[in-house]
Amino acid sequence: MTDLPTTFESRAALAGYLREAFAAFAETELPTETPAGGRQAAEQRLDAMDPPRYARTRNHLDGAVTGLSPYIRHGIVTLAEVRDRAIEKSGERAAKLVNELGWRDYYQRVYARAGDRVWDDREPYETGLDAADYARELPPEVERGETGLACMDAFAHDLARTGYLHNHARMYVAAYVVHWRRVRWQAGAAWFLRHLLDGDPASNNLSWQWVASTFSHKPYIFNRANLERATDGRYCGGCARAHDCPFAGSYEELAANLFAEREPAA
Repeated sequence: MTDLPTTFESRAALAGYLREAFAAFAETELPTETPAGGRQAAEQRLDAMDPPRYARTRNHLDGAVTGLSPYIRHGIVTLAEVRDRAIEKSGERAAKLVNELGWRDYYQRVYARAGDRVWDDREPYETGLDAADYARELPPEVERGETGLACMDAFAHDLARTGYLHNHARMYVAAYVVHWRRVRWQAGAAWFLRHLLDGDPASNNLSWQWVASTFSHKPYIFNRANLERATDGRYCGGCARAHDCPFAGSYEELAANLFAEREPAA
């Protein structure tokens, strides 16, 4: 067995090699807009971190996120290094960022114990439905970005084009796939892992399970008002389904429609 090559003339040459060497890549659209790799690029992002602004704006799609997740995923920087740099920069005001790093560490520890069992439901669904009530396959129009919902279609195209989605967008997509389309979270998690530059089974799968409610005490959902707030309404105005939006309504109304089988909380 020969060693795999480590240098290529261009990104296109690398993509071509991967498609030939790994058949799974043949049907997967590789991202065309990706950040620079390597330690120098990671250092620049470490220097640019603004923990207080991150805490204030992290839930907005244009918020001051660090962009460090691909570098953490591939071992270019460590969680401890990001934590220490954030505290050095902002002291106690780095608490929210450090807290989020803690979640990533926690997921890695669960993965270290569970291994491939992160592909299994950690607990039964808390939606009033059984796993058998959910479809096993992701609808093709969801992955292609052809649902007619401007937000979901844009997120699907962004995922394929950039290999990245803001964390809130990931939550929106996961909730839509599992709760509105009633598809098993595993299908969505596998879709994300085919594209995400920062994708790993720990954070990816356990986050999908958190949304689905198989790793949480309740399902995560969102409504149109929340999405419009986080995106400055950039999708809803031009959406073909703006007047028939499945996300319109209060959380109570949406939960009643989505989880009619669920027993009321005591």
